[in-house]
Amino acid sequence: MGNREKLSSRLGFILISAGCAIGLGNVWRFPHITGQYGGAAFVLVYLFFLVVLGLPVMTMEFAVGRASQASAATSFKVLEPKGTKWHIFGYFAMIANYLLMMFYTVIAGWMLLYTVKMIKGEFTGLDAAGIGEIFGNMVSEPVTLTVWMVVAVLIGFAICALGLQNGVEKITKVMMSSLFVILLILVVRSVTLPGAAEGLRFYLMPDFGKMMEHGFFDVVSAAMGQAFFTLSIGIGSMAIFGSYIGKERSLMGESVNILCLDTLVALMSGLIIFPACFSFGVNADSGPNLVFITLPNIFNAMAGGRIWGILFFIFMSFAALSTVVAVFENIISFAMDLWGFSRKKAVAMNIILIIVLAMPCVLGFNVLSGFMPLGAGSNIMDLEDFIVSNNLLPIGSLVYLFFCVTRYGWGWDNFLKEVNTGKGLKFPKWLRVYVTYILPLIVLFVFVQGYISKFAG
Repeated sequence: MGNREKLSSRLGFILISAGCAIGLGNVWRFPHITGQYGGAAFVLVYLFFLVVLGLPVMTMEFAVGRASQASAATSFKVLEPKGTKWHIFGYFAMIANYLLMMFYTVIAGWMLLYTVKMIKGEFTGLDAAGIGEIFGNMVSEPVTLTVWMVVAVLIGFAICALGLQNGVEKITKVMMSSLFVILLILVVRSVTLPGAAEGLRFYLMPDFGKMMEHGFFDVVSAAMGQAFFTLSIGIGSMAIFGSYIGKERSLMGESVNILCLDTLVALMSGLIIFPACFSFGVNADSGPNLVFITLPNIFNAMAGGRIWGILFFIFMSFAALSTVVAVFENIISFAMDLWGFSRKKAVAMNIILIIVLAMPCVLGFNVLSGFMPLGAGSNIMDLEDFIVSNNLLPIGSLVYLFFCVTRYGWGWDNFLKEVNTGKGLKFPKWLRVYVTYILPLIVLFVFVQGYISKFAG
C-alpha cells in the first residue's frame, strides 16, 4: 500500500483528529452532566478518566492505523496472526461509522438551518414558548429536515472529494481554527455578563459535598461514560488518520495533544453556558433543548444577541461538520481499501447511501414518531445513538485493547514498537499490567453501566 495518501502536516493530523473527537458531546452533554454532578469537582474526576481510559485506547487505535496503513475495514486483516478472525471486527467498525452518520448528519443539518434562522433574525422578539415552537416545527417537517440533512451530507462529501490534503486537511484546519476563535469570543462575552460570577463559581469551584450527594458510584460512572463518549474511540474513526501520518512522532504525545484540544473545547463550552444561564436565571439543560431552545432564549435577551447567536451556531456547525468530514473520510476509505475504488467513485456511491440511511432518523421525529424503541418519549435517533455509544464504542474499544495486548492478536511488543516510534512522549512499558487486566474491566463497567442507567433508571 505504498501509494497511500499522507497528511501534509502534523498540525493537520492533530486538528483533524481533534475535529473528529470534538462534536456535539462537548457542548450539549458535557456542561449539563457537569452541572448535574456538582460542577468543578466532577470535572476533576472526568479529567482523571479521560487520561486513564481515553488515552490508552486512542493510542492503540492510532497505532493499529499507522502500522497497517489502512482503514478499520482492512487494518486487522493486515496485522492479525495467520488464521485468526480479528478482521471480522472490521465489518462492525464499518457498520458503526455508518450508523453514527445516520443521525449525526441530521443534527449537522439542524445546526446549519439554525445558523440561517439566526442570520434571518427569526428569533428576534420571541418569548420562550415561541422559541420552543420553532424547534418543534422544525423537527415536525420531514421535508425541511431532509433538505438540510442532504445539505450537510453534500458539504461533507464535497470536502472529502477534494482529496485528503486539499480538502479534508485544508478545510478542517480552517474550520477548527475558526471554531477556537469563535469559542474564545463567546467565552469573553459570557463571562462579562452581569451576574456571570455566580455561574463561574458554580462551574470552577469544586464542591465535593454536592458531588457526594449523588453517591460516589454514580459520579464515577457518569465521568467514565462522558470521558469515553467524547472521544468516539473504538470504531476506528480515529485509526484512519493514524494511517495518514509518518513515523516522525510517537503516538502517545499526539494523542495527548488531541485529548487536550477536546477537553479545552468542552471546558470552554461550560464557560459560555454556565455564566449565561446564571446571568439570565435559566437552568442549563442538556441535549437539543440546551442548544436549540435555552441558548436562543439567552441570545434573545442579550444586547446584540443576534450576532452572538450567529457566531454560536457557526461554531456548532463547524463542530458537527468537522466530525462529519472525519467520519466520511473513513467511510470513503473503506470502499477504497476494500474494493480499490477511486476517491470520486467512493464519494458518489456513499452520498446516495448516507442520504438513504439517514432517512429513518429524519422520519423518526415526525412520520414515525409513534415508534418509541427505547420506551416512552424515545425516537429512532435515540436508538441509533444507543447502539453506537453504548454498544459499539465500548465493545470496539475492548477489541482494540485485546488486539494490542494479547499474543492472540497483534501483540504487546508490536504495539509498543509502533506506538513509540518517533520523537515525543512514549507509552510506558510498566502500563502493561494496567492495560491488560484493569482497563478492560473499566471498559466493561462503562458498557454494563450504560445498560443499567438506560433501562433501570
